[in-house]
Amino acid sequence: MLRSVSGPAYTRLENDERRRRLLELGADLFTRNAYDEISMAQIAREAGISKALLYHYFPSKQDYFVATLASGAEELRRRVEPDPELPPAEALTAAIDAYLAWIEDNSEAYEKLLQSAATVPEVREIVEGVRATTVDRILAGIGATTPVARTAVRGWLWFMDGACLDWIAHRDLDRGQVLGLLLGTLGGALMAAGVQLPVTEGSDP
Repeated sequence: MLRSVSGPAYTRLENDERRRRLLELGADLFTRNAYDEISMAQIAREAGISKALLYHYFPSKQDYFVATLASGAEELRRRVEPDPELPPAEALTAAIDAYLAWIEDNSEAYEKLLQSAATVPEVREIVEGVRATTVDRILAGIGATTPVARTAVRGWLWFMDGACLDWIAHRDLDRGQVLGLLLGTLGGALMAAGVQLPVTEGSDP
């Protein structure tokens, strides 16, 4: 059942702020309910606006759905941006840990994002964009430029998504264990590609 959002109907808000709130509402509604269970009329009532105004921001329910996922993907992209002040190994570890922290906080949205990528071309484009950015960041961080290194990192990203889906499905590993697994498998993939991961200061080479 849909939950009501408090606040007066037809609240006057600036366009950007209203759109931001609609995206937050959509992320919640599409996470808690199946896509086919929600209508634009219901969404408008939840938001306290007219259906016509909702269509002004999003021409269709699918446009609204894709926009909510794109917003979540952009938040994820921002959160995992490496810290340029850190050494490469620490920056990589922190970025992967931030990725896992986001999944921990948004597990249902993460599942929805990956599931929808298989059937909705616009969502697939969003996911591919995140993956391409991640590949570029990792390769730049370790100073690798070869095609085989690129292929190794891209293949590892598919492993990472599979491992993360298993993690949130079973909840029998803590985040630190998953982080160690991901770093270890990334190191193994790069080693097979002839690239050595940077070593964190103070750790064994």
